[in-house]
Amino acid sequence: MFSLKGKSTIITGGGSGIGRAISLLFAKQGAVVHIIELNADAAKDTVNEITQQGGSAFAHSCNVSDQQQMVDIYKKIGVIDILVNNAGIAHIGVADTTSEEDFTKIFNVNVKGVYNSLFAAIPLMKSNGGGIILNMASIAAVVGITNRFAYSMSKGAVAAMTLSVARDYLDDNIRCNSISPARVHTPFVDGFIAKNYAGQEEEMFDKLSNSQPIGRMGKPEEVASLALYLCSDEAGFVTGCDYLLDGGFVKLNN
Repeated sequence: MFSLKGKSTIITGGGSGIGRAISLLFAKQGAVVHIIELNADAAKDTVNEITQQGGSAFAHSCNVSDQQQMVDIYKKIGVIDILVNNAGIAHIGVADTTSEEDFTKIFNVNVKGVYNSLFAAIPLMKSNGGGIILNMASIAAVVGITNRFAYSMSKGAVAAMTLSVARDYLDDNIRCNSISPARVHTPFVDGFIAKNYAGQEEEMFDKLSNSQPIGRMGKPEEVASLALYLCSDEAGFVTGCDYLLDGGFVKLNN
């Protein structure tokens, strides 16, 4: 079950964190993985790990906010069976402390980046008889998270785009779903804590972990496992859905 053998797969932000975990698992299941990354070194490291394990992967250095770059790279790849829109950045701030520059940066990566990827990939999927799209949203799209104004805005847009694409391309045999994780323990989280809570790292890590009712953060590999299901043939009846992967955060926090 859950074989992706021979499936041409694009994973944006596939060089680190959740994207890296998805890239490794998909390659293990037989996919030909194309990693779209701004950080070329991170992408190459992931590709090297995949090839050392006998998998097939390629790195493409690209800024997802640049539509022409995306279109050119996707056309070069040619056949796209699976697209995982994972690339994104975070931001701390409320509405009246978020600068226009920061708001625009979040929008360009997290919203326009997903749009650019869809714009580039969907025509290729249509010409190939269909495809599978998975977007990385967040619990911030459905609940209020303190100090995450711009980030929440961006993930709400991702959730809405997921529904639109799922509806608009039913007749083209394109499925589109999203995953909404709560906090997932990645190197980004460790860096965020070190930068913003110097001297309080352990205390903040515990606080952020315990904000999930299950008592810990998620693991990138757990997100990857759900992504694998949603991008497999076994999920052929699933489209237009968002999957909470949140340790009970949304439903059990009272």
